[in-house]
Amino acid sequence: MSGELRVRPSEVVATLVVALLAAVAVVALWPRDRGPATQAAGSVEQVQVSDADLAGARAAAGPIPCPGPTGAAPAGPLAGVAAPCLGAPGPVDVGAALAGRPALVNVWASWCVPCREELPAIAEYAARPGAVPVLTVDTRDDPRAALSLLAELRVRLPSVIDADGALRAALDVPPALPASYVVRADGTAARVEPPTPFRTADEVAAAVERLS
Repeated sequence: MSGELRVRPSEVVATLVVALLAAVAVVALWPRDRGPATQAAGSVEQVQVSDADLAGARAAAGPIPCPGPTGAAPAGPLAGVAAPCLGAPGPVDVGAALAGRPALVNVWASWCVPCREELPAIAEYAARPGAVPVLTVDTRDDPRAALSLLAELRVRLPSVIDADGALRAALDVPPALPASYVVRADGTAARVEPPTPFRTADEVAAAVERLS
């Protein structure tokens, strides 16, 4: 019939090729889970690792101190909050370790690029005469990766693992990291705002002085 639409075999093949190429492009562009290093902060979960599995990473990282109690009575949002020490087996009573004196608490993770950039500045500040005690909190992370990063950066600050999210909840830590807090002698905690990562030890010192 004159009104019939005739499709040539070559046209069918060309259509199938175009469809196949489009499907390949969609698959190539489809988001993939690439692990904690590139995930959005809000989607990363804490990895639970036993002390036995952490032994090798701890040995490679060198001595990461575990803070002990100051002897003062804990107060404020961190009173009664405990967390595993990152550098050695055993829990840390965080409220007791920070009680009665100003301190700086830095919340970080190994997958957080700005954390990697500011940790050396915080370590430099902590080594200064007159610096307040510094406690770092590894959260929503694999503690083995955290220890590996500290070893790479040669940072050996007192550190704990926010294994159950209790520290994050007590301090009302936002999804984006890093986050830093000055814990005052009376136990109250003030977040460093704006949440710009520290670039130098002087910036750390200025924030501590401003909020203590």
